[in-house]
Amino acid sequence: NTTKVADNSKIKASLPTIKYLLAKNNKIILATHLGDPKGKFTPELKTDPLAAELKQLLPKTKIKKLNDCIGKELKVEIQSAKPKQIFLLENLRFYKEEEENDFTFAHSLANLADIYVNDAFAVSHRNHASVSAITNFLPAVAGFLMETEVTQLSKAFSNIHPTVWLMGGAKLDKIDLINQALQRADYLLIGGALAFTFLKAQRINIGMSKFDSNSLELAQKLLNKYKHKIILPVDFIVSEEFKVRAKTSIVKHNQIKTNQIALDIGPETAHNFQQYLIPAKLIVWNGPLGYFEWAKFAKGTKEIARFLGKLNAIKIAGGGETTAAIHKFGLEHNLTHLSTGGGASLEFLSGKKLPGIEALEENCKKFNSLI
Repeated sequence: NTTKVADNSKIKASLPTIKYLLAKNNKIILATHLGDPKGKFTPELKTDPLAAELKQLLPKTKIKKLNDCIGKELKVEIQSAKPKQIFLLENLRFYKEEEENDFTFAHSLANLADIYVNDAFAVSHRNHASVSAITNFLPAVAGFLMETEVTQLSKAFSNIHPTVWLMGGAKLDKIDLINQALQRADYLLIGGALAFTFLKAQRINIGMSKFDSNSLELAQKLLNKYKHKIILPVDFIVSEEFKVRAKTSIVKHNQIKTNQIALDIGPETAHNFQQYLIPAKLIVWNGPLGYFEWAKFAKGTKEIARFLGKLNAIKIAGGGETTAAIHKFGLEHNLTHLSTGGGASLEFLSGKKLPGIEALEENCKKFNSLI
């Protein structure tokens, strides 16, 4: 399999935990997911490329890729190995029991080790066997990445003012997140396709721009209740076609023509947003402000990410697309914390309890007397 790891940031993020455990003379069994094989063996989703990547990152460590993730043979091989070795298991999702949070499967995984370490914040919003059920059978602890994520993301709930939340992306299914933002923040700046649902709710023509028809009523209610807190774009970069090389122009927010599609916030909006961000002591960002995958519509997102570097505030960003955008522009250093979790950071910032974290808390009560 010649498949290469396209983005090794999550692997790198777990290295501190791995190196710490190696230094303490442990054998490490790495259990992970890759893609969505729907509970079936899928050759192109084997974890071999991850093993190759790990070998490059840890050249002095003995790393062995195993061809299954449970079973007696595996246990014997792991037990007979010397300390300071790493075993990488096959993709857990080749077993449908993983996503079913199956206790028997979790017990088979637990049977390979003495202690369970959860360093996968990014999947901790899922009630899966390797995240949740496994903690019933072993003493469980959080890895360093998990600790960092929880500590840093929890800052979003600090009582610090001014607090500004910046939200973009496409879907208005972030209603719990929006509610959380409106309760906590002094201002909520809205960009991305999210803005069009709010504009349309005010009967402003948004042309062919993307919006969520199911959420118009909700957007209207939020605007009525939090009018002073919700800051919407005042201009956009529009095009007549959804193409990489499309001709673009800048228009006011209420002058989008019927045949135009808005794909990024305009320069006046970017400037306006910056004025709200300057005095902020706490900034929480979720969702890109434009169609950043194409350079022509990446300016708003890139400019704001750059601008954050000048600010002396707590700056937290999360969500799959936001993280992808910031990695793409190489601007991670401008933030206090960039989460490795997409859906997990979304749920955490919405104030929800994550199954993976709850499982660790419960485990602590159960096993604490033993450790």
